[in-house]
Amino acid sequence: MTVYDMIVVGSGFAGSAATLSFLETAAREQRSGRVALIEVGKKGERAGASRWTMAYLRLTRDNRLSSEWIKRVEQDCRGKADLEYCRVFASEVPNTVKFFEDHGVELIHHDEPNVALEFDEQHFVYPKGGGKAIIDAYFSHIERYDNVDIFWEHEAIKLTLDDEGRVNGIVVRKPDGLLKTLKGRAVVLACGGFEGNYEMLTQYIGERAVDLPLIAPGIRYNRGAGIRMAMEIGAGTSGQFDMIHAELVDTRATKPDAVIWGHNYGIVVNEHCQRFYDEGEDYLFASFELIAYYTWRDQNQKAYFITDKTVMDRFRGSWVYETTDQPPEEADTIRGLAEKLGLDPNKLEATVMEFNAACGPGEWDPARLDGKRTYGIEPPKSNWANPIATPPFYGFPMTTNLTFTFGGLKVDTEGRVLSTNDVPIPGLYAAGEITGLFYHEYPPATSVLRCNTFGRLIGARIARSLEHTA
Repeated sequence: MTVYDMIVVGSGFAGSAATLSFLETAAREQRSGRVALIEVGKKGERAGASRWTMAYLRLTRDNRLSSEWIKRVEQDCRGKADLEYCRVFASEVPNTVKFFEDHGVELIHHDEPNVALEFDEQHFVYPKGGGKAIIDAYFSHIERYDNVDIFWEHEAIKLTLDDEGRVNGIVVRKPDGLLKTLKGRAVVLACGGFEGNYEMLTQYIGERAVDLPLIAPGIRYNRGAGIRMAMEIGAGTSGQFDMIHAELVDTRATKPDAVIWGHNYGIVVNEHCQRFYDEGEDYLFASFELIAYYTWRDQNQKAYFITDKTVMDRFRGSWVYETTDQPPEEADTIRGLAEKLGLDPNKLEATVMEFNAACGPGEWDPARLDGKRTYGIEPPKSNWANPIATPPFYGFPMTTNLTFTFGGLKVDTEGRVLSTNDVPIPGLYAAGEITGLFYHEYPPATSVLRCNTFGRLIGARIARSLEHTA
């Protein structure tokens, strides 16, 4: 029987980065080792969210993580997140960016003139071709090596232990339904959260969690298998299990990840044409998650974005309203727009009139927290309260899509899975969204970086533990 030096479960960002980093480090340092990559999805399907995401990256112009991010984590997670882990992550981000570029990923640096970002600069980065470009680049290199075995359509079932409790392999279910045990000196769990597991969603997220659509089709394979297997052998957990990262998407879209980003620059109403959230309470990337969460939790999964020509002209051609493959609904009157959105014309007109009357003085500036707020209505709008008054009027019907769960395995700064007593479990590592970090809120545009960073570090570390070839 082949004994692998590293077994990786999951072929998304974290798993493929770990695999490639292991292979390249072993080759470069002349160490002998073999890796198995296990993926429950079909070849080319690329399970999980990695191939579907636009992969926005919270990077400065010199490819460093936004310097305010750790403070934001401490604030948003209310002191519960592992800040030492965050500091290691931040320090390694430039090396991860170099890893992207060394493998042919082209990064686009975007200066944002219109949207108020909470980042250090009005700037972010994304890979040309989105997350798929990263995955495809990694696999084009992985497939050149003859010391890697890729097992497509193999479902991870159970970790195996030696007599002293060291993880020494994994049991998988093959495409024919039969079980097979793979032996290995280290196992890396990189198979995502539990977004595709109705039982776990109900257990942890609560009532109606099973009705949350997934933002990308590959996420259905994220069934919490890695979390469950590790917990069965005494792994500890971290992150808030009853909280999720969610986004508002266009209900009419025919493509995944059709996020309507700019809820800040208009109003959002429920199916009764009532506003229910302060659309201008914070920066765009700091509030898009919570308004989506409340839409699911409190508003029957129905929300509608309403704005006018002033906003649409400002953002035309921008990523803010054009991630969807459908144009906005458009009408010359609010009543006409309501009819196109399936809303009550009288109620929507009354809500818009009330909002317009409450808008205070000041200059509307979407590129900063402009302080232009409403007075005398609930909920208030704390910034960007510009009257919706210039026809034509525009709207998007939206619903909440689940992106990833917060709760997961507890790891140290080396990616080793910790027991419930915070002792590393020998032979067991985890990277990506299977590892719990966030509580209450997710300071965004860092998930892609985090998955790639710790996958890369774990793969290199395991490779360096191997013996040199003769």
